[in-house]
Amino acid sequence: MPSLYPQAKGVVIALKEKGIQMAIASRSPTSDIANTFIDKLNINSFFVAKEIFSSWSHKTEHFQKIHTRTGVPFTDMLFFDDEDRNIKSVSKMGVTSILVGNGVTLGALRQGLTEFSQNKNTIEKNKQVWRNKYSGKAASSETDKD
Repeated sequence: MPSLYPQAKGVVIALKEKGIQMAIASRSPTSDIANTFIDKLNINSFFVAKEIFSSWSHKTEHFQKIHTRTGVPFTDMLFFDDEDRNIKSVSKMGVTSILVGNGVTLGALRQGLTEFSQNKNTIEKNKQVWRNKYSGKAASSETDKD
């Protein structure tokens, strides 16, 4: 019988109860078996998208499809994976990405939420700098002094 890492199911249930949309991005040479496991674990209904492809696909392809299906911007996504190469490639898309060794634990979730919040704050600060720089306010305030 398939099973999840010890804290993973509790994390998934808690996120679902909070109304957080979740998706699966998985590479598997046997996607039919992966989907059967998800069904047997009774977690299929927790996910708004499931992108399970053969082992030759790239995680970025999964995220492109999730974005297209859900409309969620990459900067509003949080990703957990056990492969550093996936973390690096998906991070370049703007997704907050967390490397996990033994599944998604409460500690990994806390780290992910912290980094997600920091990334969102940085994006907002950069947007404000850009608005101030290019909105013409700086130029008009200089002319107001004359």
